[in-house]
Amino acid sequence: MFGQWVRYSMANLNSRLDKIIPKIKEDKFIEGRGLGNEISFYVFDYEPEKELVVRDYIPHILKEFNHEGSNRRIIEFDLYKLLIEIAKEKRIFERIPQMEEKQGKDALFKAMANFAKPEIFLQKIKEQMQDHNIVLITGVGKVYPFVRSHNILNNLQEVLDKIPVIMFFPGEYDGLSLRLFDLFKDDNYYRAFRLVD
Repeated sequence: MFGQWVRYSMANLNSRLDKIIPKIKEDKFIEGRGLGNEISFYVFDYEPEKELVVRDYIPHILKEFNHEGSNRRIIEFDLYKLLIEIAKEKRIFERIPQMEEKQGKDALFKAMANFAKPEIFLQKIKEQMQDHNIVLITGVGKVYPFVRSHNILNNLQEVLDKIPVIMFFPGEYDGLSLRLFDLFKDDNYYRAFRLVD
């Protein structure tokens, strides 16, 4: 399946991005209807080299809905920004360059993995949710390999099972597996739907 990955042209990516807002506006999106009692988790996958195009589009989505009178209240969680926030709270952020220089990348990875656990991210997300009713997850590629997208999705479903979540994924999601950067199989994850084909 991964060998059949269709390369999207820039025009095609823009066309797919333009389908996100109409999708979010659908009643069945916010109500989770038609998903066979599954959780309302979606993945928008794209070519990793188009990361900046997708990143630039996120504010457009937020602006479309986050205004007075809208019944869609969207919050974005950039996993990279959350990781920095957590590192600062744990008082490890300032020591990261020295740790990598003195102890090497393996030691740094182990130290980061100790506090970059999915449940810590989940707690941060819970704290900041307020009255938002749609979640966007971004920054997936920026936090690899410290944070794995399937771990975040697996843990989020325990808390946000009634809230639609869209993960923007720089790679391929075929409905069964996540393949980050078209290189690394993140893991099997079959509870999400592709947001736009």
